[in-house]
Amino acid sequence: MQQYQRREGGDRREKKESNQMVFGIRAVMEAIDSGKEIESLFVQRGLSGPLFAEFKALVKEYEVAFQQVPIEKLNRITRKNHQGVIAIISPIVYQNIEEILPEIYEKGETPLFLMLDGVTDVRNMGAIARTAECAGVHAIIVPKRGSAEINPDAIKTSAGALYKIPVCRQDSLSKTAKFLIESGVQLVVSTEKTQDSIYDVDYTVPSCIIMGAEDVGVSDDLIRISDKLAKIPMFGEIESLNVSVSAAVVIYEAIRQRQINA
Repeated sequence: MQQYQRREGGDRREKKESNQMVFGIRAVMEAIDSGKEIESLFVQRGLSGPLFAEFKALVKEYEVAFQQVPIEKLNRITRKNHQGVIAIISPIVYQNIEEILPEIYEKGETPLFLMLDGVTDVRNMGAIARTAECAGVHAIIVPKRGSAEINPDAIKTSAGALYKIPVCRQDSLSKTAKFLIESGVQLVVSTEKTQDSIYDVDYTVPSCIIMGAEDVGVSDDLIRISDKLAKIPMFGEIESLNVSVSAAVVIYEAIRQRQINA
């Protein structure tokens, strides 16, 4: 097992911003079986044999997403005897939105969530998390596949916010969105595919703001089931914002409305 970490100077006791790399079939199986959060799992194409069959069964049982890659990629990650399997363990513990939402209602609070659909840049992820935590967003929801890794760069960009705000990594954003709707949470998609402004939406009710990747935006599946479509007014020639900036604009409009109505 190898560990990469960044040390801070000074007398303050900082949490270590680290990811652990585990390699070898048995070692990775032990990590999965012990409940470690697997951030990324790389498996060599063409592997076979009884031990690998046991490994595949365990991965299926725990529903761990993995990428099949050529051995050259694994060798670039480590020159040690990886046996065709390398796992990166997350520095945070993911949570479940189905458990968080009832707790928010029990506290008498009005839920405010942020769902990220296809946001894969780690620095954008970190910047969004920093804004969300500062604004008091209850949780960030991301998909198991096609989302930015929570790695040291993301944590550094978040200024440590990723250690504080719950991050929920869900199997299906569409299923999660439907669960939120059934639980009384409105879905507000930030998109240019509408004439309605973010300032026309009532965020004082339980809400989940959905942001998409800058190139493709929010998926059609989520747009179809959403309650509101809203866009950020643009007046310049560029007519686009970085997704982390866009998220901040929408989040703080929600906070502004809630402050006024508090």
